[in-house]
Amino acid sequence: MYIKKLQLLNYRNYKYLDISLGKKVNVFMGDNAQGKTNILEAIYYCAFAKSHRTSRDKELINWKADRAYLSLLVGRERLDKNIDISILKDGKKAIKINKVKVSKIGELFGNFNVVMFSPEDLKIIKNSPGVRRKFIDMELCQLNQKYYYNLVQYNKVLIERNLLLKNRNLDKEMLDIYDIQLAEFGHNIIIERLNYINKLNFYGEEIHRDISSGKEIIKFKYISTVKELGDIKKNFYEALVKNRDKDIEKGITTIGPHRDDFTVLINEIDAKSFGSQGQQRSAVLTIKFSSLKIIKEITSEYPVLLLDDVLSELDFSRKRYVLTSIQDIQTIITCTGIEDLTNYLDNSSKVFKVKDGEILWWGRNFMFLHLGENVVVPIKDIIGIFDLNTTMYSSDTSSFLRMAEEDGFVERISKEHQPKSFVIAEVNKKSKIFLSPISSSTLTKRANLDYN
Repeated sequence: MYIKKLQLLNYRNYKYLDISLGKKVNVFMGDNAQGKTNILEAIYYCAFAKSHRTSRDKELINWKADRAYLSLLVGRERLDKNIDISILKDGKKAIKINKVKVSKIGELFGNFNVVMFSPEDLKIIKNSPGVRRKFIDMELCQLNQKYYYNLVQYNKVLIERNLLLKNRNLDKEMLDIYDIQLAEFGHNIIIERLNYINKLNFYGEEIHRDISSGKEIIKFKYISTVKELGDIKKNFYEALVKNRDKDIEKGITTIGPHRDDFTVLINEIDAKSFGSQGQQRSAVLTIKFSSLKIIKEITSEYPVLLLDDVLSELDFSRKRYVLTSIQDIQTIITCTGIEDLTNYLDNSSKVFKVKDGEILWWGRNFMFLHLGENVVVPIKDIIGIFDLNTTMYSSDTSSFLRMAEEDGFVERISKEHQPKSFVIAEVNKKSKIFLSPISSSTLTKRANLDYN
């Protein structure tokens, strides 16, 4: 599974966007607050019909417009999927799959699968049980239509039961009907969650061992308010009956999958309470890459992987694991610079430069050259690459560079590192000289040009 094409109209700070993506690595590079994450959010929205950043859909619409439009063409092994979503300011949205209108959001799930990894995902480990429940529910909803149905029905009954508990004229017969329904839907939810946790353990063990260089063992454990999980439906119903007085007193349902949690153990120690920041990051990384494996197992296709400015948050070993594990997966990366990525990009990679909600240029088939820091130049604009130490033996070269610097044509890329080479390029129809901290041999190798 991979994205062929993305179109946006009046989405966030994008008035109009129409881009084709590569099957493997796609990099959206630019300064902060330019619109890189908005692209990932739009892709995520096409999978779930909701944003991972806000619950208010009207915030997704450009402030000058009254509606937003998203279109995603997804390449699949059997049949390509075209997902079109219109978002209106009144909160309504219209979803079409291959031009056929979808009446329920549940019908969207599974047409396009995605896994997102962002710095905020540390919340899965560090925050309240609600965050972990949301994670596991979102994962299962995109994989299992039955799970989504049971979750929706369970929440409907739960709302009705809680309203009844607050009623002074409590109808105990009605309460018993709700308890039977909760036990039925809750049983199905817990079963699927347990299966998912088992899969996390299966894939996570090897993944985490690789990430930690064999130093750590990770385990995931489901924590249910239904204490006995042998016969979940029976035990859940009996627990609901047993807790009725307590529930009536509090006016809420105190047990059930809406109160469940899962814990992450590293070397038998609770990662939430006692894990270091690095261990917590490793745990989240393990969870995300396990999710990729689980989706592949169930659907026979890898989902699209979204990496939102996470590489800067990872140390060398974790970063290397990520970048060496995505060869068979379409991956969309946002970052401020590509210096950490250049060794992992190839001729199939695409790099997009983002500024103020526009794609200024893109590197098709890796047709650009990274000169250091955040500076990249399209290869077609390069006139020559020269070794600085060798050429400086020539008085003519020294004079040339001095005069060019005086005239304002020279840009020193790094203030911290001494330049090793200089690159002459035609930028916006003007000649420019870049003093690069990268050697000329490395640059020419990357550019696949003849060495000068």
